Amino acid sequence: MRRQRRMKVVATLGPASAAPEMLERLVNAGVDVFRINMSHTTHDVAREMLYALRRLGKQIRHPIGILADLQGPKFRVGQFKDEQIQLQPNNIFTFDQDKKPGSNKRVYLPHPPIFEAVKADHLLLLDDGKLRFRVLEATCDKITAEVLNAGTLASRKGITLPNTVVPVSPLTEKDEADLDLALDLGADWIALSFIQRAADVAEISSRIDEQSAVMVKIERPTALDELDEIIALADGLMVARGDLGVELPLETVPRLQKRIIRKARAAGKPVVVATQMLESMISSPIPTRAEVSDVANAVFEGADAVMLSAESAVGNYPVEAINMMDKIAADVENDKTYESVVHAISTPPQATAADAIATAAYAIARTVKLSAIVCFTARGASALRVARERPGLAVLGLTPIPSVAHRMSIVWGVQSVLTSDPENLSDMVRKACRIAFEEGLVKAGEGILVLAGVPFGAPGSTNMIRIAFVNENGEPIDGE
Repeated sequence: MRRQRRMKVVATLGPASAAPEMLERLVNAGVDVFRINMSHTTHDVAREMLYALRRLGKQIRHPIGILADLQGPKFRVGQFKDEQIQLQPNNIFTFDQDKKPGSNKRVYLPHPPIFEAVKADHLLLLDDGKLRFRVLEATCDKITAEVLNAGTLASRKGITLPNTVVPVSPLTEKDEADLDLALDLGADWIALSFIQRAADVAEISSRIDEQSAVMVKIERPTALDELDEIIALADGLMVARGDLGVELPLETVPRLQKRIIRKARAAGKPVVVATQMLESMISSPIPTRAEVSDVANAVFEGADAVMLSAESAVGNYPVEAINMMDKIAADVENDKTYESVVHAISTPPQATAADAIATAAYAIARTVKLSAIVCFTARGASALRVARERPGLAVLGLTPIPSVAHRMSIVWGVQSVLTSDPENLSDMVRKACRIAFEEGLVKAGEGILVLAGVPFGAPGSTNMIRIAFVNENGEPIDGE
């Protein structure tokens, strides 16, 4: 199933998209990876979704990626006596550990670690940032704060602390159960929410232990402080602009998006841009012009993927939203300026043999005017390194491991195919030519570049480049 664009599309599953017939329509429209939001999905429903996607992938013989998104630690205030209160600027308000219903003066905050961590002048953001408080004084059981803007505060609304590292585990009890389920079902990617520091990623990664790939959602200012360390530990990144825009000034989010994409690309880690990309298409069959520009900018920046949330989960037009993503990406990538813009970001190779080979492969393919780069890969690493160069030609990842094929479905430009390891060098070239020809990536008379490692099937052994030209039957031309 060849796409007409190289950037990938992630769609969130929900009531509007979970039916088996709808899943097939969405894949045909352009979905490469499906996200299961564990915040709103029961285990029984998640299990049904994943099984349906695996059946569909086998039916259409096309790897479909599955991303399980953990909820992460979330904090909420308690109940108010009248369910909601009105607050005005300069009001003094108290958060305490008294379980009695709240008033317009105070409310129960059932999270002791917050009292341990918060300090004077820290900000408290309530109800997705609609209400802002500045801490005046904090003790082990009471936080006194000044209200900075007028608004209504209702029971059980969320509270975020952009300046504060709260000493809590990155996994709640719910996350523990959800992670166990996702790993048991074989989810390809695990997305980690509300990561505060690199140590959080290390803690969860050690538990996952390569069963799935780890995608870190960047949505907290404290995570940005350790961005380089987090990227080094993660398998992929997500620019989670929703919560990032709550905890930081909105005007800073576009430049932070560019910074995260640039650093992820330089490290060769897939990066996804998410939140409100086609928000109006929840209720409208067409997006706004601003939304189209937003998606196009992510494509120009070289993001590996863009993600739909409510648009595909609960929206009225999930197929139309996917079609629009597909068309925007294809149009941008066909623009004359695309190559120069996407390569304006330098991705210097690391000082390894594998990086040197991937960089050389890109240069050779451009010089000889080849049609595709074919990577035999046991873990997906060589395909990732080639994709990091953002080559202007197809990248075919051939692997005998289903989980690797599924994980590569989120990587820019990589089309993955399940196949056995080659028996020898001749079989390697023959198999690469035949599959590239069958997938429509190369025509008779055109050439491909093959990357592989000897001995075959050994992870991390990419050490060979071979050029081959294809005849009208998809076989290597003799003598090449």
